[in-house]
Amino acid sequence: MLSNACKYAIRSMLYLGIQTDDKNKVNVKKIAEELEVPQPFLAKLLQQLTKNKLVSSTKGPHGGFYVSEDDQKHTIWDIIKVIDGTTKFDECFLGLSKCSDENPCPVHFIVSPFKEHILKNFRDKTIAQYVDEIASSEKVISLKTFDIIKNSSS
Repeated sequence: MLSNACKYAIRSMLYLGIQTDDKNKVNVKKIAEELEVPQPFLAKLLQQLTKNKLVSSTKGPHGGFYVSEDDQKHTIWDIIKVIDGTTKFDECFLGLSKCSDENPCPVHFIVSPFKEHILKNFRDKTIAQYVDEIASSEKVISLKTFDIIKNSSS
């Protein structure tokens, strides 16, 4: 449903929310390495997020990208609007041109509640709330240091 660009932007914003603040900034090379994302592509995405005031940045030897307290008030929906736009969320799951509650496709009433739940979370939860959840529950945003532990009960 989301483009790779949008997924990278969301992951980078969450990473910055965890790793940075007004005093601690991270350069694009470090973010790209940690998230295993192509650096030139990520640089363009971060510039786009900065231009749209979702991420902050400073130039110079101690510069880099960071998520300020104000930036943490943004939502995943804000990122989606900037990177992908919102039209994908209005489209029919089966790709039909005329699908609505009044004229539903065969799976409309199955998919619609899930779509509404996702949209609610994307619109209502702030980056700060996602960051808190990640910190308290060990959720993964990068597989770089993620180890798979095998069950040894054989």
